[in-house]
Formats: sequence, C-alpha cells, structure tokens
Amino acid sequence: MPTQAKVDRVKELQEKLERSSIAVTATYTGIGVNGMTELRRKMRESGVELLVIKNTLMYLAAEGAQRPQVKDIVQGPTAIAFGYDDPAEVARSIHEYIRTTRSPLSIQGAAMADGLILPPGDVERLATLPPRDQLISMLLGTMQAPIQRLLGVLNGPVQNLGGLLHARIQQLEASEAGA
Repeated sequence: MPTQAKVDRVKELQEKLERSSIAVTATYTGIGVNGMTELRRKMRESGVELLVIKNTLMYLAAEGAQRPQVKDIVQGPTAIAFGYDDPAEVARSIHEYIRTTRSPLSIQGAAMADGLILPPGDVERLATLPPRDQLISMLLGTMQAPIQRLLGVLNGPVQNLGGLLHARIQQLEASEAGA
C-alpha cells in the first residue's frame, strides 16, 4: 500500500510533466553533494526546476500524465529538469553546466510537450541553437529576402524609364541651347 507522501509526490510529478514544455533527464552518479547543490542553484537561476526522483514514482507520473514514452529516458539514478517556457533554454543550461564544470552528469534524453523523445545527441544540438528571438529574426529575414528581390526586379523597368526620360530631356535642352 503506497504511503500518502508517495501518492502526493506522484501527483506533483504528474502536474509538472503536464505543464512542462520539456523534461530533460540525466544521470547524476559521481556528483557530490556540493556539486548537486551548485547544479540546482544554476538551474534555478535559468528558470529550470531540477528534481532527483525515484524511477518508479516517475513511471507512475508518466502514466498519469499520458506520457508513457518518458519511461524510455528514465534509467538508473535520475535527475529530471523541467522547463516551462523555451525548451532550448533548459537544454542549454544543462549543457553549459556540464561543459563549464566538467561534471560527470550525463544527459539521458528529453521528453517534449508534444510527446517527442529526444536522444542525448539531439538534446545537445538543441542546446547549441541560437536563442528563440534570434531564430525568429533569422526566419523573418529569410522570408523577406525573396520579396525584396521581387520588388527590385519590378522597380527596375520603372527606374530605367525614368532615367531614359531624364536623359532625353537633357538631350533636347542641349539641342535647343545649341540652336
């Protein structure tokens, strides 16, 4: 018979899974208490919620949240980072922590809000993407480029006609001045 504390913990994990845009799992073996404290602090600064969980509780929460695929990325001692806004920010925070501290923390994968499971390599690629605002700017620039080229092509004949008329006016004025 499960204790009320475990039932509450499963419900809490289930709510976090349902609200999150991404959940990144990582093994934390080899990290001391001070390292875990620093990791949690860094994640909090980035707006990421990091929890160390029991796998069986996470399995139950995944079933309750209608995300059974989360079980695929939860093996062994697992820490899970929940992100509620930009998914790339969570991946970037964990990747940056691992890179700068040379931590033995190892990313197992990520579960996106739409049910997609990312392997560790895809999580690292997600971490190296530019920030969302920059990606939107790049997309808009790419969308505007063909329109600007079309506008230049359409304006070309009108500009040429204007230049031709101006040259003809100068030619007529020069011939009148010479006559």
